[in-house]
Amino acid sequence: MSRWKERRQRFRALLSGRRCLHPASVFDPVSARIAEDLGFEAGMFAGSTASLSVLGAPDVIVLTLSELAGQAHRICRAASLPLLVDADHGYGNALNVMRTVEALEVAGVAGLSIEDTLLPGAHGGGGETRLVTIDEGVGKIRAAIEARRDPALAIAGRTSACMVTGVEDAIARAKAYAAAGSDAIFLVGVGSPGQLDAIAEAVSLPLIVGNIDPSMADPEYLAGRGVRLCLQGHQPFAAAVEAVYRTMKALKDGVPPGQLENIADGELMARVMRRDDYERWAKEFL
Repeated sequence: MSRWKERRQRFRALLSGRRCLHPASVFDPVSARIAEDLGFEAGMFAGSTASLSVLGAPDVIVLTLSELAGQAHRICRAASLPLLVDADHGYGNALNVMRTVEALEVAGVAGLSIEDTLLPGAHGGGGETRLVTIDEGVGKIRAAIEARRDPALAIAGRTSACMVTGVEDAIARAKAYAAAGSDAIFLVGVGSPGQLDAIAEAVSLPLIVGNIDPSMADPEYLAGRGVRLCLQGHQPFAAAVEAVYRTMKALKDGVPPGQLENIADGELMARVMRRDDYERWAKEFL
């Protein structure tokens, strides 16, 4: 659809630009609309917030592809914010990755990442993070590229190698995923400027980073290393949980509804539900 292509082109423009941006962590239609209204240029839909918002479960890969794609589509249809989706390990092997790309492309996402973490956790693994081989990771990226129908859809190879096997392996994986056709490299757990400097020197693709050391959070420094998107975490979902918990507790404790604090006013509620649009459509079509 043309509206998906337009936002994908905007997302690619961000990747090919020279700035480092913070995408908004979004998890449902309303959060995406809030992010758009506030001027964020991209949204990030993480596997962790997907599992929380759909299942109320931790990020242990119990969410299914259809559930992820369904929620991603609800977000995409509600706002025009280009959406990057954490597609985890692609929900299986390279053939499953192909289905993942097909489902998320139809859902309207602007970009997605496929990671090389061995998921779900194996019996007896003790919760230790493990990576698949580089060859298997490359096969997944190649399969993702093959499954893509809209060339504007961005596919990022994602690795946690920096915090699992070291920076040399991270560089080897980033180079391999770049050669396989990735549009960007998504790095998780970069622990020092030295690690990022080494990777940036070895790889020419745009970089996306998450879970970095706070000492590296300067946007100008990151931009100079080719980082185009820097995740800040997923605090909006936690803030929403806190707000709902406090409001329900207050009501349970006997606080009258009219005395509740930190409640969205009518103007904000009308804006996030796009009430003016629906009223206009009703007058025109009903």
